[in-house]
Amino acid sequence: MAFSDSFKPHIPYLRRHARLLTGDQARGDAAVRDALQAAVAGQASIETDWPPRVALYRLFHACWKPEAASPVSDDTTQAQLDRIPALARRALLLTAVEGFPARDAARILGLNAGDIDHLLVDAQNTIEAGLRTRVLIIEDEPIVALDIEAIIADAGHDVEGVARTRREAIDLFRSSEIGLVLADIQLADGSSGIDAVNDILADQDVPVVFITAYPERLLTGERPEPAYLITKPFMPETIAATISQVLFFADAKPAEPAPLIG
Repeated sequence: MAFSDSFKPHIPYLRRHARLLTGDQARGDAAVRDALQAAVAGQASIETDWPPRVALYRLFHACWKPEAASPVSDDTTQAQLDRIPALARRALLLTAVEGFPARDAARILGLNAGDIDHLLVDAQNTIEAGLRTRVLIIEDEPIVALDIEAIIADAGHDVEGVARTRREAIDLFRSSEIGLVLADIQLADGSSGIDAVNDILADQDVPVVFITAYPERLLTGERPEPAYLITKPFMPETIAATISQVLFFADAKPAEPAPLIG
């Protein structure tokens, strides 16, 4: 198998990572595309003796320029973005969301392994400050919903309710003050979590995180897609880190219409 073929299965997950880093589907996908094009053009190198997934993420981080990928429109937003050291945020997402061990995260970022633990502490402490919110869970499996509730509570947030169907989700959202929606894709009555979220976004712009066992189906880069995805089965720290990142970007960005998901 050619080395390029070996890292193709990892590209959808790299898109997810880039979207979390940039807070936006279009900017994240563009950053991934730029890195791959740089490799094809010989402007960036790939470590072919590394595991393909580690080499792919290393390529991305070597090419990505945060200043270009995360434009800001005012001094307040810039101050919020500057709260989190860039390397600390990258280390948090690589380990907690992408599941890289500290050693591989260090290789990806070009650091020593001993630096990662310090960066993770800095990132988590900074990103969680002042971001408590009320969460709506859209999940039809009771055990999974209970697990998510516990994780959210441990992270300092409040669970406003759990919906098992599209109709329940819309009713709960409209009757409560919700700051974040955490949604499964397939719901109890055969309805879609995506449809429920689109109904919610038609009423109000609110950050959304999807949970799915098949994230590659929603990370093709070919249509409007969720910017934030968690893969089942998940680790508690994955949900906590993703929620913190999503709320950080929601707090840092000026208000704008939310795109519906295709």
